[in-house]
Amino acid sequence: MEAEVVHVETLWPLVIYAVAIVVVVAGMLIGSYLIGHKGRIRGMPFESGIVPVGTSQLHYTVPFYLIAIFFVIFDLEAIFLFAWAIAFRESGWAGYIEILIFIGVLVAALIYLWRIGALDWRTARQKRQEALIRRT
Repeated sequence: MEAEVVHVETLWPLVIYAVAIVVVVAGMLIGSYLIGHKGRIRGMPFESGIVPVGTSQLHYTVPFYLIAIFFVIFDLEAIFLFAWAIAFRESGWAGYIEILIFIGVLVAALIYLWRIGALDWRTARQKRQEALIRRT
């Protein structure tokens, strides 16, 4: 077995790239320090030229988080389905059976979420009003 010799001239692009990275990062840090806000509003967030009003401590209800999690989960599943659709011909019958199992698990999870009431996004007030309507 022969050991492969690495010549120094082949490493120059890597060294130049590393130095460029250090220079760019240092430039960004120094630039943001020099351009940063001075005075009493230094610690305030800046968003598109709009002066912040109120506190940043917002309280969201649990249904908001459920909707966000459902969105992420089903969005990722859509990406997997899209990737499968791209490679449909190459995957053959094995890929078809796997995607049927995948969709089956999705449907089972959706039915489970529906049965436990996780997809019921009505407020407590709306639920009370509906219960009153049902009684009459």
